[in-house]
Amino acid sequence: MPKTRVEAFSDGVIAILITIMVLDLRTPAGTSWHALGHLLPVLLAYVLSFVYLGIYWNNHHHMLAAVSRVSGATLWANLHLLFWLSLIPFSTGWMSEHSFPGVPTAVYGIVLLAAGLAYYILQTTLLRAEGPDSTLRAAIGSDLKGKLSPLLYCIGIALALTASRWLGLAVYTGVALIWLVPDRRVERHLTEPPATK
Repeated sequence: MPKTRVEAFSDGVIAILITIMVLDLRTPAGTSWHALGHLLPVLLAYVLSFVYLGIYWNNHHHMLAAVSRVSGATLWANLHLLFWLSLIPFSTGWMSEHSFPGVPTAVYGIVLLAAGLAYYILQTTLLRAEGPDSTLRAAIGSDLKGKLSPLLYCIGIALALTASRWLGLAVYTGVALIWLVPDRRVERHLTEPPATK
């Protein structure tokens, strides 16, 4: 099955999610910096969630660029990922509008964890369809960041529920920063000339 429809549909869904989040931003009640300060939690949560959606969009694009086709299982795995990503605006709003209480902050982490696991499932279905000698397999390598992220999300969730919501948020932010570091594995494998035998 060609992959272009999966790419276009996923791009559209992520664009809509970003639009939904920005529509939740309200203008300040006044015209001073102080009035803007009241919206700071909402703005910071929006920035973090925007970064997360951008990371998923970027990595999803690169992952699909490294495959030649998609299977029926891939379509369902992609929808599974989009489902969890579609909960980011909800969990962002719930967490930020109440100034980051423990349970909503933990729920935000659960959504991030579920999205990360869904991305891994999508990656696995693509690898299965492409085979062990695929460009995607070579590009992914050991996938240290992919293995480390779920563990960090679990730590962040536990911290948000038990110790400090701010520590939980710090962990979620740390995971985003890890993924913001440019990862050129897929690009490198797509642009390298094929090895001669």
